Amino acid sequence: MNVEPSVAIPELKLASRQPPTFHRPLGIRKFLDRLFEWLTLIATFLGLIVLVVLLWDVLQDGLPRLNWQFLTSFPSRKPEEAGILSALVGSLWLLGLTALIAFPIGVGAGIYLEEYAPDNRLTQLIEINIANLAGVPSIIYGLLGLEIFVRFLFPVTGGRSVLSGALTMSLLILPVIIIATREALRAVPDTLRQAGYALGATRWQVIRDQVLPLAFPGILTGTILALSRAIGETAPLITIGALTYIAFLPPLGLEGLRSPFTVLPIQIFNWVSRPQKGFHINAAAGIIVLLAVLLSMNSIAIVLRNKYQRRLE
Repeated sequence: MNVEPSVAIPELKLASRQPPTFHRPLGIRKFLDRLFEWLTLIATFLGLIVLVVLLWDVLQDGLPRLNWQFLTSFPSRKPEEAGILSALVGSLWLLGLTALIAFPIGVGAGIYLEEYAPDNRLTQLIEINIANLAGVPSIIYGLLGLEIFVRFLFPVTGGRSVLSGALTMSLLILPVIIIATREALRAVPDTLRQAGYALGATRWQVIRDQVLPLAFPGILTGTILALSRAIGETAPLITIGALTYIAFLPPLGLEGLRSPFTVLPIQIFNWVSRPQKGFHINAAAGIIVLLAVLLSMNSIAIVLRNKYQRRLE
């Protein structure tokens, strides 16, 4: 019976540690302990206070404008008639297409790097570059998307289209999905892999039946949080030329992928930059809609994670 080589388990190096020595009296150390606790408490409340003030300001301005007419109307030159329908549909469409592109590629790359790739200089170089790409400013991805997807692949993407936007946002969140996938796979104990190999299972069978089910909640949570970042990004879409005024919805089907589009952050940015106060109120209402979409996605991530964790338990 052929048995797959086992995954190397790192040896535990137990360094000889000397017992800690304390040079300060017990009273001073307890005082510093309490002081550190209060400083962390103040930092927590400062963040909460800033968040509450921002939410109060946005809700106070935007809630009176938030109604069915606002959600089902297209943008207009008159602030009282302007709506957010095209931006909301564009955001949801862009988000769905980005998930379809980024999820299989990101998860596949994470599985290969964590489970199959040999530990050599090439792999280490790829890992370092992925970690660095996760911290690259989003406008850089916009410039890359403008050059590749909008200009070079114009016959395929149709230029400044939904497809170009989704491909650009996929590049933006791919490093995050790859890192989240690797972390989730790494959290699975190696003993499960060893047990699978001992029973004669292949590496793919061990990954499919043992590792992935355990790592799936973590992968799913990381992916949805990455998509939450994508829906709030504005700079890459402005760079590739997403429009600020769309008075129609993209047709359903492949033809719609090559249509112009707009999204919620761009629509909000456009309203904020106008001098009329009515558009500022519309921007506040748009921010509430965007926050509702983000909170819905985070809630879905939490529900799915808890559901799969209970199923595995």
